[in-house]
Amino acid sequence: MKKVMKAVAALMLMMAVVFAVGCTEPDEPINGGDGGGGNGGGNNGDYYDGIDNCGHYDGNYEYVDLGLPSGTLWATFNVGADRPEGYGDYFAWGETQPKDNYDLISYRWCNDNLEQLTKYCQISSYGYNGYTDSLSVLLPEDDAATVNWGDEWRMPTRVEWQELYDNTTSTWTTRNGLNGRLFVASNGKSLFMPATGGRLGIAFSSPNCYGNYWSSSLTIEEPAGAWYSGFGLDNYVVYYDGRTMGRSVRPVHSAK
Repeated sequence: MKKVMKAVAALMLMMAVVFAVGCTEPDEPINGGDGGGGNGGGNNGDYYDGIDNCGHYDGNYEYVDLGLPSGTLWATFNVGADRPEGYGDYFAWGETQPKDNYDLISYRWCNDNLEQLTKYCQISSYGYNGYTDSLSVLLPEDDAATVNWGDEWRMPTRVEWQELYDNTTSTWTTRNGLNGRLFVASNGKSLFMPATGGRLGIAFSSPNCYGNYWSSSLTIEEPAGAWYSGFGLDNYVVYYDGRTMGRSVRPVHSAK
């Protein structure tokens, strides 16, 4: 638990650095979707960012093939959004619907305390009444991408986030007035991710200044936390944090 609190402190420090360089938040978060069920984002056609992207569709949802070693295909927008720069919805880790308050009391998989976990816990001292299981990656029924977009889609793992960073060139940029990172692969394809910020309690934290995206991977040795991808103006990390925070979800599709 102490490690998770240190991770939260590191995240807040990183966000403070972003603010120090003059990042400007929008007046209100940009959803770009339906604002509730995470089902926004129909077939809205190809978009152009100055790079040959040539998106493809699986049903209603567009993906791009970045030529990654694993063959993983990345969606071009977030769950709940209808365009690449849309923020979409926010989810606590292992929950599949957005909500008003991202706190311990409302979190689905604990008994009001992250040391009383009721699912995704391999260490008995973190489990409610000593509860343990063998789960280390979200099951489909607890995966916000799968539940909202269908069986072909899922949240990326920690390893897949790292693969994206290791096999693309990333730059901070602005699209339609919203900040984010553009990932460009060696095959010329690109992927834009908006700086969505996150949800702490009822508050929005650092929208348009910092990107926060969940992975599907549990922090096994610290099960109160899970791995996420975070990025700002001049940094990006794959790190872990408490499971109750509301973060964005960018789905992936296995190689076809």
